Parts: sequence; C-alpha cells; structure tokens
Amino acid sequence: MCHTVTDRRQSMSETGYRLLRDPRRNRGTAFGADQRRSLGIEGLLPPHSTTLSSQVARIHGELSNLHEDINKYLLLSDLQARNETLYYATIMSDPAHFMPLVYTPTVGEACQKFDHIFRAARGLYLPYSAKGRLRELIGNWPVDDVRFIVVTDGERILGLGDLGVNGMGIPIGKLALYTACAGVPPELCLPITLDVGTNNPTYLDDPLYLGERHERVRGEDYHDFIEEFVTATLERFPLACMQWEDFANFNAVPILAKYRDRICTYNDDIQGTAAVALAGIYAALHITGGKLPEQKVLFLGAGSASTGIAGLIAQAMTKEGLSIEEARVRNILFDVNGLLTKDREDLADFQKPFAVDHAPVETFVDAIRAFRPTAIVGVSTVPKLFSQQVIEAMSEINERPIIFPYSNPTSRSECTAEEAYRWSKGQAVFASGSPFDPVEYEGRTFVPGQGNNVYIFPAMGMAIYATQAKRVTDDMFITAARAIAEQVDAASLEKGLIYPPQSDILEASTVAAIKVAEDIFDQGLARLPKPDDVARHIRDSAYRPAYRD
Repeated sequence: MCHTVTDRRQSMSETGYRLLRDPRRNRGTAFGADQRRSLGIEGLLPPHSTTLSSQVARIHGELSNLHEDINKYLLLSDLQARNETLYYATIMSDPAHFMPLVYTPTVGEACQKFDHIFRAARGLYLPYSAKGRLRELIGNWPVDDVRFIVVTDGERILGLGDLGVNGMGIPIGKLALYTACAGVPPELCLPITLDVGTNNPTYLDDPLYLGERHERVRGEDYHDFIEEFVTATLERFPLACMQWEDFANFNAVPILAKYRDRICTYNDDIQGTAAVALAGIYAALHITGGKLPEQKVLFLGAGSASTGIAGLIAQAMTKEGLSIEEARVRNILFDVNGLLTKDREDLADFQKPFAVDHAPVETFVDAIRAFRPTAIVGVSTVPKLFSQQVIEAMSEINERPIIFPYSNPTSRSECTAEEAYRWSKGQAVFASGSPFDPVEYEGRTFVPGQGNNVYIFPAMGMAIYATQAKRVTDDMFITAARAIAEQVDAASLEKGLIYPPQSDILEASTVAAIKVAEDIFDQGLARLPKPDDVARHIRDSAYRPAYRD
C-alpha cells in the first residue's frame, strides 16, 4: 500500500500529540527545536524552549500563589499525571517543603475528598466483584517490570478510619516518596487499592463515591481474595516487593504473618513505624544517656503499630544482652480499657506477648507512676491524651523525658510540640508523627523532630531494589533504625532534633539503604551477587530526575 506524505505527517502528528500526554516521556516546554521537528510536535507548544530548572521555578511560582495546601496537592497531582520528571525534580528540589504536601498531613484531607476531586487515573483498582478475574485486571497494567507495590484496602487510613476506595491517595503518595526520598525509579512502582467495600455510611450514601457500594467483605471470603491477589500479582511481577498499608489491625497482623516468610513483603504501619520509633529512641539516648536495655517504654494504644514498635524495640534489646522475655516486660502497653494485663480476656493474640502480670491500672498517669517509664509513645489516634498531667508526671521521674506522640495526621496527635516543651519546662526529648513548627521557650528554640516513616521505607525500598531481596526481615529494620540515628549530629541534638533534617532526606535514605543492602547480601537474601562496592552500587542505581534521550 502506498502512503502519501499527508498520511505520514498525520501519523507523526498523532504520535507527537500522544507523546505530550505521556507523563513518563513528556518534557513539555523543555523539548528543543530539533526534537519538536523530528517528533511531530512543532507548533503544539509555545515556541521558546526552556530548561528543566526553569520549569521547576515556574511550578514554585504557581504554588506560591496558592494558599490552601489541598490546592497545592492537586496542582502537584496534575503535574505528576502530565510530566513525571518535572514532578520529581520539583519535589526533590526542596523535600522538606514538599513532603507534607504530597503526603502527611495533606494527603489525609485529599483521601477524605478523593471521590470529589478525582482527576487522572493512577494505579490499579481491584474490586471484590472481580474475584476470580484478578489475573486479568492485573494484566491490564502497561509496565511489565514492577518492583514495588503499595497496597491498601482503605480501612484504616492514617487516623481517619475507613475511607474505602478513597484510600488510594496513600499508596500513590507513599510511592512518590520511595522515589523522591531514596531514588527508587518511579516506573517500577505500582499503587493498588483492593476495594472490598466500606462500612462508612458517608461514602455509601454519597452519589459521587467511586467504590463498590456494599459493606466490607470479612472472614474467609476476604482472605481468599487476598490470596488470589498475592498469587496473581507475583505471577505477573515476580521481583516485586509488596508493602501493606493502612489495613485494620485484625487483618494487618495475620496478613503479615502469613506472607512474610513466603514472599518479599512488609507492613509499613507495623514494621516501618517500629523502625522510625526505634531510631528516635536510639538518637534520644544521645541526649538522655543510658543504654537501650535500661529503657522502659510505655505505649498509649495497643494496636498493630504499638505492638510492632514494642516488638522491634524488644528485639533490639536482645542484641544488647536481654532475653526476649526480659525485653518485652520493658515495653508496656495501655489502651482504652487500661493496662494490658494477663488476666484481661479481651486481648488479641498479637497483644498477648506484651501483657504483664500486674493489677489493673485504669489511667495513663497511674501507669506512668506505677512503671516509671523513660519514654512514652502515643499511637492511639486520639488527640490530646498526653495531657499536662501526663507530661508533668513524666518530668517528675525523668530529667529528660522522651515524649513521642506519633499519631497522625496533626489533628490526631496526642499533644503538640509546644505543649510538650512548656509542660516539661523545656526538658522533653520530643518527636511527633506529624510536623510542628519550632517552639520558643525561655530563650531557647526547639526544633521538633518528625518521627515519620519516610526515614525508613524509602531506604528499605532502595536496598530491596538494588539487591533484588527475596525477603524482608526485622533485622533489616533494626539496621535501618541505627543508620538513621547515627546521622543525627550534635548541632541537631542541641536543638532537640533527633532525626536528620528532612532537607537531607535523600542522603539520609541513601546511607541507610547502603547499610540495609549490606545486611541483605550478608544474610544471603539477595538475588544478585554482592558487588565489590555496595555504596557505589546503591548510588548508581538511584533515579535522578532528568530528561533522557
């Protein structure tokens, strides 16, 4: 068949037009004159060609004209959907500024409004109605080599509860940070939401809700669906690591237990949160003095996050001489029904290892007085429970009390930074789950640390990617925690900052990834041979935002 010049031009123009709508290949105004001519996009863009750095400056300018964080989130989401390189170049130009916009706390509001602000499709939505056909749906994903999957069923989004399919904002945001904070290549990442229904009547009654309109699937049917998902996903993507995100405790714990020794997988709410808390404890000890096995930690909240933290701290204590039994009794849990004691009949199996042989204690303040902890950790998702009475009680028994209100978003924090410093008379060693501004107290400026999982999961991701790890172990999280704590310098500790500055998150994550990768190679868990220089291998494997020919 003979093609005319007009046919060829039309074909080239169609190809070029599609190129401008492909977020992974689109350069926008950064296409040069020769590229525009050869790709058939000449005339489809303003004539002046710009650099990537000038495009980043333009995005900064657009954002500066917006006053609501949710609007900034939407602008960045739209940018991610049309020019992925520019999106990451923008975030990585100032990670401390952009992380709260693309993830916590702004992502919480975005998830609550997800069905009302939905724009471009991103990731996979696997509904329960497709049970038996998940392999077919997963086959629709256009990329064959996926290394990281963040999956949620939307039941326990941050501290906001059951958001159903609206929880997709969490996997999308989390994977963006894998790339921005540690250099995991974005094309290897896949966000997934398992839509098994919702028990939230607000969404079931909302005509704009985008998920399936039925109550949540439970029991054997639910776990059969999870099994089909895992099997079908790893058939398609055999090198993928699967991160479980924001599942309810009664599902999160058994899912992790079932799959952790079978596939490369972890639960960030359990293990990532635990590692960032352990990193905070390690760093805090540089201020308070003492050794890890000498600490007592009292937890407010007894869900999978608190038992995960307590379990990892206990394991870390065993590496410094304690038995696991001795270590566990130094991690005390308190929930809405009081102290977790052995005679309570309402405890789940995952809570029982931390139950103590003690008389009932009904108030958190009384638990502080009874056990004299050196640290308190809030994972209750209930705001203001670290009251003035609680902080003052901790200050009475500790010269430098460790105060970690880790619940997020900010509206769910057990106390604010200002409250912790004021009520402790400036003696608290503080870190929170959500960001707080610096605090002035009696002539000193304190910089609150944010115990954000972003210090852990991107580094883990980079190490897993660079080694093609077969499994994820708790020892890898302990290594990551130590690596993060070791990077906190004396100047930061003097200001009360016990995590590396978020402006240095890429380097902090890279250093942690190198340490974890060494562990993976040494434990025989890598699919690749160990390189002569692991550090160089990690740095050479990292994504950097740049337009490539």
